[in-house]
Amino acid sequence: MDEGEYISRRMAVSSIVLLSLFALAALYVPRREHFGVRAEVTVTPLPVTAGVKLWLSTADRRLRLVQQPDIALSAHESSPADVVIDIGKKYQSIVGFGAALTDSSAWLLQNKLNYRQRSALLHELFGPPPNLNLNMTRLTIGASDFSLQQYTLDDVPFGQTDPQLLHFNVASNLRDVIPTVREALTVNPQLRIIASPWSAPAWMKASANLIGGELLPQFESTYATYLVKYLDTFRGYGIPIFALTLQNEPGFVPLTYPSTELPAATRARIITQYLGPALANRKPKTLILGWDHNWDEPEQPLSVLADPDASRYVDGIAWHCYRGIASAQSEVHRAFPKKDAYITECSGGDWEATKNGELLWFARDLLLAGIRHWARGVVYWNLALDEQHGPHFGGCDACKGVVTIDSHTGEVSRNDEYYAFAHFSRFVLPGAFRVGSGDPDKGLANVAFQNASDGSVVLVMVNSKAEARSVSVMQGETRFQYTMPPQSVATFVWDPEQVGKPVDTASSSLIKSLLLKSPLINSWLLKKTPGTPATSGTVDDAK
Repeated sequence: MDEGEYISRRMAVSSIVLLSLFALAALYVPRREHFGVRAEVTVTPLPVTAGVKLWLSTADRRLRLVQQPDIALSAHESSPADVVIDIGKKYQSIVGFGAALTDSSAWLLQNKLNYRQRSALLHELFGPPPNLNLNMTRLTIGASDFSLQQYTLDDVPFGQTDPQLLHFNVASNLRDVIPTVREALTVNPQLRIIASPWSAPAWMKASANLIGGELLPQFESTYATYLVKYLDTFRGYGIPIFALTLQNEPGFVPLTYPSTELPAATRARIITQYLGPALANRKPKTLILGWDHNWDEPEQPLSVLADPDASRYVDGIAWHCYRGIASAQSEVHRAFPKKDAYITECSGGDWEATKNGELLWFARDLLLAGIRHWARGVVYWNLALDEQHGPHFGGCDACKGVVTIDSHTGEVSRNDEYYAFAHFSRFVLPGAFRVGSGDPDKGLANVAFQNASDGSVVLVMVNSKAEARSVSVMQGETRFQYTMPPQSVATFVWDPEQVGKPVDTASSSLIKSLLLKSPLINSWLLKKTPGTPATSGTVDDAK
């Protein structure tokens, strides 16, 4: 709307209001009476121009997801904006964000927090906004490095085998993992759970040990059945598994915790001949995700997907963040665009590279970059660890959880990862689409979404530079300017249908003034009769 048209409409509205008031006054003049107490009207203010909402965090931790004043909109200009958002250009839909409920995390929640503390924390983590709104988690099938002991779900004495899986049981999960997951599902019944094994039972392996060793060919079918029994058993406890991976980090053989070597050819064969057919007709469907390891070896998932018999059963690829960069996901996506991408593990920790904090890396290199390269979900490693980075059995001795639980007091502290995830999980709702957005330069990264539920637009931006950066953003008729503080993360949210609509604030002020000053209008609005005590009301009472 140009300035002349806007002024004309404003004058027209004002004239109509004045004429209406005079007409009402004329109708009531014959009945005019003076009341001892003047009726007061509480006028509901008319809305002003909608702005862009903003939440901000800084790497120095002075601000941690703090809501800032709304950003005013500027007039539409012909000059190009730094970031142009195109909500008509839609990419992948978002499943969600989360962190793993490892044995260690579940043990801490069950043993170092009382019921009230645990319930409050689970609501904070998995509850809807303004909580963290996590709606994904990952479980380990058997022990990982973040367990209190080594075990699988079918352990028998050395030298024995159990091809019929008669000794299969989830006893090791009954005290901590299963109760914690069930409590989390009570908070968020839509929780999407990914499950991954670290090792097959030792009797299935050439090493006869949980650490290292390849799966024996004669037990490939048994191993697939083992995984299916896990799905069925957990479903019996009311825990549905959204997605399954065949093996965590199948090419990595650590020295201190369970693992299994599972080459690409073996993975393709197990999926094609056993696991894929076993899960093909199950309802609800459990997805099969391939790879489940780092970005630096895209040829690994590509080789399995190149096998058409295996590929038909593989729904997507699971990625870890420890080596390589997120663009590997796009490499696989270009070759197999119908296969989804999920980041299923990434951990921060107290090591030298993170002495200045991890907010920027997790917001920019994991979440923002991972999603720009087609990830539909991002799952951090441990949901909770203690002040000693545990408890754990081997493996990483400096890893951090999303939160830290003090093992002596139960006090909960929130780490940089918590706030990096919050900038996405609280605002980008399940079912949202990533939408087109320009990327001005490497120091000022962004990714944009549109929520399917209410149409709101969400823009997450990271300024990695040590100086403030001014940036202009445009989406349709919406345009605003903001100066990003040094080394900061910002989440902007607006409604494209409402933002920027002009409201005649001058006319609304005139209406309010006249209503408050006129006994006639007060009396008419409140349907007063002489001698009735005055009460307060709203303009809506006149309807």
